[in-house]
Amino acid sequence: MSEKLEENKDNLSDSVISKTKRFAKGKALRKTTSRSLHRQWKPSEKREDPVAVLINTNIGRIESLLPIRYSRMMESPFSFFRGAAAIMAADLAHSPNTGIELQLCGDCHLMNFGGFATPERKLVFDINDFDETLPGPWEWDLKRLATSFAIAGRWKKFSNKVSKEMAWQVADSYKRHMFEYSKLSALQIWYAHIDLAELIERGDDEELKTFQKKRIKKALEYSAHEKEFAKLTHKEGSRARIKDEPPLIYHPSGEEGERLLRIVEEAHLRYIETLSDDKKILLKRYSLHDLAIKVVGVGSVGTLCGISLLMSATGEPIFLQFKEARQSVLEPNLATKNKYSHQGERIVMGQKLMQSASDMFLGWTNDDQNKFFYIRQLRDAKVKPLLEIMKPKNMTAYARACGWALARAHARTGDPSILSGYIGKNDEFANAIAEFSVLYADQNDADYAKMLDAIKKGRLSISTDI
Repeated sequence: MSEKLEENKDNLSDSVISKTKRFAKGKALRKTTSRSLHRQWKPSEKREDPVAVLINTNIGRIESLLPIRYSRMMESPFSFFRGAAAIMAADLAHSPNTGIELQLCGDCHLMNFGGFATPERKLVFDINDFDETLPGPWEWDLKRLATSFAIAGRWKKFSNKVSKEMAWQVADSYKRHMFEYSKLSALQIWYAHIDLAELIERGDDEELKTFQKKRIKKALEYSAHEKEFAKLTHKEGSRARIKDEPPLIYHPSGEEGERLLRIVEEAHLRYIETLSDDKKILLKRYSLHDLAIKVVGVGSVGTLCGISLLMSATGEPIFLQFKEARQSVLEPNLATKNKYSHQGERIVMGQKLMQSASDMFLGWTNDDQNKFFYIRQLRDAKVKPLLEIMKPKNMTAYARACGWALARAHARTGDPSILSGYIGKNDEFANAIAEFSVLYADQNDADYAKMLDAIKKGRLSISTDI
């Protein structure tokens, strides 16, 4: 027995040494890619016109919805940034990186984080959008996230100093938490999560804390599906139907409506087959009752997205959201290509790799024309960030929370020891990311102005219905 214990101690010692060696390996990467290099931003001489990039991403979208996309993007430089992931992905391909790749969110901005309920009904804070997920250079997610705070700070009319500070806090929080994850085993990292209630309790704005606690209580008070059923449906005879709120929620009519219903019914059956047996048994107690097109987000506008209402034999509702899954904006800019032939599977697997807990109904499907989709619950006790009410100190705290959540997500498929070794313990890396964020915010302002000019000249159409 004592020999076995000694052997285990030796193995543990080897593990500690291994972490130390990996930390040193990360530190050595500074010789080929210095941390200060990340402060650089200069557009490539071959940089494509940003408006042309946006137009190219319209291929395959529902043409009648495109004016809504541009109307949403023109609201502010921050709204533009949210819809311009393809532009930044192409730009990041020309930025310095260490060669370390891991699973990326791909569209890592501050509105793609928030609180939601786990299958165990615990509220966690995490990334919540993975439409663009793929393995790629870890710096890309961090740079996009930090830049989103610099841009949002300007939109909120915060000072340049505060806007840059928020970007810095993202990188500093990422650094500090990645170092903490470097001390854990792979299994401990996989178990790690960020409790939303505890995160809110750390804040020092008592008024906002009280408000956020009320939001959590309300989110967990009763079934999200019952709440959505009351909000989103109306009685049509004896049958419940999703309310039309055109142009954002509507039932396609005529032959097109009938065709879409057949497609979704078939796709729904294929979706159930991607779930585990226990979820299959659960969902087979429900039948597809109604569906409608729903325009969502900024970058997703024009893709085929909608909501489906499922009802049990005894009248209990479940709302599912289906979203078209297209090629990631990262893929054309990466040497390593997507290993999944099904874009919906790509998104689902990326989400499961990065999130601490994923939606129990998360799955993928396709129609007969090989258009790909992924499906999840419409809402499940979601708590979204309310930027409109955030003061500088609130938003700075939120920046730290997002940096933490990103570090946790990256630590699952990356090596936190190597990453921590590269980043180091001083402020050089965070300073570089903050500098980059300010420079790219300037670039975003210039691209936004080009979009507005294209709208003015009639190159892009906007909607007057929203």
